[in-house]
Amino acid sequence: MARGVVHIQWYATVLRHEAFAAEVAYVAPLALRYGATQYAVHRSRDDAYKIIQMSWFETKQDWYRYWDGLEMIEFRARNAGHYQIPITYVWNDELTAGALGPQVPNGQAPEPTPWAPAPPALA
Repeated sequence: MARGVVHIQWYATVLRHEAFAAEVAYVAPLALRYGATQYAVHRSRDDAYKIIQMSWFETKQDWYRYWDGLEMIEFRARNAGHYQIPITYVWNDELTAGALGPQVPNGQAPEPTPWAPAPPALA
């Protein structure tokens, strides 16, 4: 099975979105223990109750070890009532990705220095 990214689409219950988002952000790095190479958690700016957790895995078996592992079972039990069910997750193939970092120029010209006329010469 090819490398892929799993999108877990959480939807928090009313008035629980802040606390639940923090819980998802806390549990997401645990995927690295199960073979994930990367993880991310996003919350929608348009719908603060919608939280997407992403984990990049080499195999689906590693993903299921994480999802069915003790930490995630305990997480789902501890937060029962803080998210809507069913929980949907989708395995996606990553076709391309990129990022702008300090070592990658952004292609923009540097800011021009302001031009000021030379002061008049004193005689």
